[in-house]
Amino acid sequence: MSGKLFVVPTPVGNLDDMSVRAVRTLKDADLILAEDTRTSSVLMKHFQIDTHMIAHHKFNEHEAVGKVVERLKAGETIALVSDAGTPAISDPGFLLVRECRRENIEVECLPGPTAFVPAIVNSGLACDRFCFEGFLPQKKGRATRLAALADEQRTMIFYESPLRLLKALQQFAEVFGGDRPASVSREISKIHNTTHNGTLDELVEYFTANAPRGEIVIVVEGRPQPESTQKKDKYAQFKFAARNARLEQDSEEE
Repeated sequence: MSGKLFVVPTPVGNLDDMSVRAVRTLKDADLILAEDTRTSSVLMKHFQIDTHMIAHHKFNEHEAVGKVVERLKAGETIALVSDAGTPAISDPGFLLVRECRRENIEVECLPGPTAFVPAIVNSGLACDRFCFEGFLPQKKGRATRLAALADEQRTMIFYESPLRLLKALQQFAEVFGGDRPASVSREISKIHNTTHNGTLDELVEYFTANAPRGEIVIVVEGRPQPESTQKKDKYAQFKFAARNARLEQDSEEE
């Protein structure tokens, strides 16, 4: 009988965000796959988890997936963690989950910390529809990806390092327009977490004078809909509401 792979989110900053279920899952597992065992050992020590760990990261995951799958087929319970947040979201994990699905091995992802969720909520920008872009290519393909997003109407979410933040904001201003509303969140859930809102031009000015530190999430408002499209949407919403009102009235009369 095959074992089971647990995908376990870990805190993006504050250790108090670790769930009781996540701790129990890691303690009960036969093996923990960690993006960096040195980073994860701090978490394991804090929660008194002594399960054996081995490294599973972007540099070895292609060759390691097969061996992990064989251990799962042999009946082991294995937990996957990244340095912070939910594995496979801009972190290693996708390849392993995909292979487990192909081999009919059970996979369960626990709910838990993911940096972009508090970032988009804190931004005050529309979060009913959004697209998550993660880390853009650093060089090759970056301009092409940005050009493809120029007409994106949903709120856009990006991950960026503090060293490349200013350049990214400048590029966004060129492609999306300097007056496009955006926000920059850093050190989410940590003591010094901050969110700065403004237009892209205003954020460029701020971070030119204030060098950022910590992990960065950038949220950019989507391109506004043309006025004619907005009118059509409002008319469609009005028709939908009127139809529902008629149905409710008919139901009451019956």
